[in-house]
Amino acid sequence: MTVTLLEMHRVEKPWGRHDLWPGFENPPEDGDPIGEVWYKSPGDDTPDLLVKYLFTSEKLSVQVHPDDDQARARGLPRGKDECWLVLAAEPDSTIAIGTRDILDAEQLRAAALDGSIEQLLDWKPVKAGDFIYAASRTVHAIGAGITLIEIQQNSETTYRLYDYGRPRELHLDDGVAVSDAKPFVAPPAPGEVAEGRELLVEGPKFTVERWSGGERGVNLPDGVTGWLVPVTGSGKFGDVVFEAGDCLTLTGSERLIAIEDADLLFAYPLDHRI
Repeated sequence: MTVTLLEMHRVEKPWGRHDLWPGFENPPEDGDPIGEVWYKSPGDDTPDLLVKYLFTSEKLSVQVHPDDDQARARGLPRGKDECWLVLAAEPDSTIAIGTRDILDAEQLRAAALDGSIEQLLDWKPVKAGDFIYAASRTVHAIGAGITLIEIQQNSETTYRLYDYGRPRELHLDDGVAVSDAKPFVAPPAPGEVAEGRELLVEGPKFTVERWSGGERGVNLPDGVTGWLVPVTGSGKFGDVVFEAGDCLTLTGSERLIAIEDADLLFAYPLDHRI
């Protein structure tokens, strides 16, 4: 049984911010904005899952990720399904998820080239507490004024289709090839599985549960790693003390003790419940 407090990495992004989120140190005003904070396991560069915080002041690029088969055809280990828990959002904040109508490859390419893709996306208003699961091949863009937690398959393969004129590389051929440009249909919410445990995602690539505070035993099958993300509150996982803004991994079995009003996410790369 092993509980590990992961190393935090701050990533500068042109769309990032200087005012982050409680628990994270703000960058200096004359420094580059921070757009992401992500967590790395010591000595393991490619675990199954990756946890990030995102802080946006501008829209992220219109982008798409390959699925497992498409990624492996390119010699990559996996595709990228991802999900987002919105922690805070400005009143007019939106996330684009899917397109308003079905677009074929030629229509998607033309829209990316002339910029009309921005109007063809389905921009949905978001607020604190919203949860979205974005399967690979879904054309999407995270809007401005949002703080969120992202849990994803551990892949950084991102194909940019459009970037609002920013001087960054686009990947039209690859992006169009893997896109399934159609209206987004949210999967049904699995719901509560036990007192203090809400199932947010139940496969196919990973499972995410939301736990309240208190004390519980956590038991994982052999060879499986779980990720604990304390959204709010603090506690102790085995012998490791944690607080909001941390991220920990578990292998084996351990006891978790968190303050009563804690809000915790627990993710693992399985399509069944622990």
